[in-house]
Amino acid sequence: MRAGMRAGMRALAVLLCALRAGGTELTFELPDSAKQCFHQELERGLKFTLDYQVITGGHYDVDCYVEDPNGRTIYKETKKQYDSFPHRTEVKGVYTFCFSNEFSTFSHKTVYFDFQVGDEPPILPDMSNRVTALTQMESACVTIHEALNTVIDSQTHYRLREAQDRSRAEDLNGRVSYWSVGETLILFVVSIGQVMLLKSFFTEKRPGSSGAST
Repeated sequence: MRAGMRAGMRALAVLLCALRAGGTELTFELPDSAKQCFHQELERGLKFTLDYQVITGGHYDVDCYVEDPNGRTIYKETKKQYDSFPHRTEVKGVYTFCFSNEFSTFSHKTVYFDFQVGDEPPILPDMSNRVTALTQMESACVTIHEALNTVIDSQTHYRLREAQDRSRAEDLNGRVSYWSVGETLILFVVSIGQVMLLKSFFTEKRPGSSGAST
């Protein structure tokens, strides 16, 4: 019983340490007519996954491409709102992935990307060579690990959606505010014009003097 508990606790420790190992998440600003590139050195035969999404700006689209160390383009998409690109490296070296907003002359973009490197390590150290069935504690750890991964992905998705919706709401609020100010100024000018027009109707015009009295 104690051996099963110790194995379960070791599995839980590995679970907590391996939730997001080898990954990078970043949200950055991409000005209009600009390009931003990132570089990562990778070993041969290593798997990586690039997920990205435009949070704010314009039509929520961006150009993206990935190049291997030899300068060969292994992925290229234009005006994408979001996408995912998994790949296993064929050569060792520095891989480059770039986001471009050069097609836009006035739209400022905010881009989020998640760059995961390597296969996810097993929850249990000897899980790949295991011949016996998992204990109840180990099965529970595996289930918790899968559930936590789902929770993390859901939180990321909802966080990005919330940022998009907030940006749209702020943009709409700004437009409504400007429209309200414009309507207020127009009503003010029209009101003054109506008052002056009505006043001119009731203003008595004095006749001019008609010559010298006799």
